[in-house]
Amino acid sequence: MKIEQLFWEKETGWKMFSKNQLTVAAQLVLVFGQRECIEVPEIYSELREKYPHADIVFCSTSGEIMDIEVKDDSISVSALYFENTPVKAISEYIAEAKDSYLIGRKLSETLNAPDLKHILVFSDGQIVNGSRLVQGLNDAVNHAIPIAGGLASDNARFERTSVGLNCVPKEGNVVAIGFYGENFQIGHGSMGGWSTFGPERRITKSQDNILYELDHASALELYKNYLGEQAKELPGAALLFPLCIRTEENGEMIVRTILSIDEENQSMIFAGDMPVGSTAQLMYANFDNLIDGASVAAEMTLTGLRHNHASFALLISCVGRKLVLGARTEDEVEEVRLALGENVAISGFYSNGEISPLIESPKCELYNQTMTITTYSERV
Repeated sequence: MKIEQLFWEKETGWKMFSKNQLTVAAQLVLVFGQRECIEVPEIYSELREKYPHADIVFCSTSGEIMDIEVKDDSISVSALYFENTPVKAISEYIAEAKDSYLIGRKLSETLNAPDLKHILVFSDGQIVNGSRLVQGLNDAVNHAIPIAGGLASDNARFERTSVGLNCVPKEGNVVAIGFYGENFQIGHGSMGGWSTFGPERRITKSQDNILYELDHASALELYKNYLGEQAKELPGAALLFPLCIRTEENGEMIVRTILSIDEENQSMIFAGDMPVGSTAQLMYANFDNLIDGASVAAEMTLTGLRHNHASFALLISCVGRKLVLGARTEDEVEEVRLALGENVAISGFYSNGEISPLIESPKCELYNQTMTITTYSERV
């Protein structure tokens, strides 16, 4: 496996980040960037000319990760060459959130094969119901294939996101990539690092990813009471105080982020489902715990490689973590570098939602406010 990395900024244009020269050989090119930057047709044309035979995947972000740097208003590019691993990329368009499950299922069914080892997904981050998308992806492969990826973002504006496969990216696209064969290996890890506060409350009224009531009272009013003056800055302020939910007693804690609020219906719309009967609890940030969580997630990935060395690490972290960490955002990426070592190429982005397998299972889950890491290796 070989990786070539490029970086683009408005002031300087393209810069080569690594020494490999893949051009014609690259099979897969991952492009993460600020929405307005990657939607420029010339950017796609330049990459297509450089990588004529590759599947080129675009995803808009709330910050681009390249090595240990986190940039805004830029584009990071990782071109991947696999010597013994077939790769297949497909895309679907999603018009409404209600279609999320069917789109996820269709993508997995199309990619499924006896030698399928991994699915990587990049999805529109506003229209989609991330939980239903993940459910569809899981169901079509019987929860047996590790699936990772993330929801596109737009600099925390929550207006419109862009994803694309072999075209100029646009709103509403979902791209899935299948990796095949015994020579391909991945490791995966995820960790939040948030701290809970206040009592656990039962979700008593919700519909899919729309939350109405906690303990039979207005969830939005309760949330505003906790936020105080910061309630005026909703939904952006919600990134600083996410909710964690447990769908079953002693089950894994899953963090959920608010995408928007509806004053008329007194509801909050989340990036993932909020099932009735689940328990929910408010969370707040602890800087050191967030950064330590990134390190723990990186260490988790190494166990899945069965002593193979990782060649490439894909980091997908939440825009909420970036807003909380502020000037310390690069600290969590540096911790990943320390855990993985100097010889691993690192790329990624800050997202509206993270997709990663559960710690003890290949079944994948939609996370928010979580650092998720997938490491890739190939036996030759």
